[in-house]
Amino acid sequence: MRILHTMLRVGDLEKSIDFYTRVLGMKLLRRKDYPDGKFTLAFIGYDTEDKSAVIELTHNWGVDRYELGTAYGHIAIEVDDAYRVCEAVKAGGGKVTREAGPMKHGSTVIAFVEDPDGYKIEFIQKGTAGWHRGGD
Repeated sequence: MRILHTMLRVGDLEKSIDFYTRVLGMKLLRRKDYPDGKFTLAFIGYDTEDKSAVIELTHNWGVDRYELGTAYGHIAIEVDDAYRVCEAVKAGGGKVTREAGPMKHGSTVIAFVEDPDGYKIEFIQKGTAGWHRGGD
């Protein structure tokens, strides 16, 4: 068994695809409209679906906003340099909600950004600590 994808409902599919591809450097892997169901699916990721888990962006036609709720946490992405990636996100028009730096109770360098719908994305700097999973 393996994880295939994580699905996020998005209000503006084009804006979300732009953020994940242009700002975060992912690739649009496939996209399909489902007119009978009035929704579109777009799959994005850093590698192909047979090699890596990806993100499924779901756009329900006519819905431009969702309540995120309190159960959702974040998507984590390993990066070589969290400071540099945060600067690139800001330069690309993205929103950094927690600047890069060591987590409060450890030495792992992390940062948080938000996608256009407010979903949190954590950057974890490679090689900065032993084991870390979760927020700051």
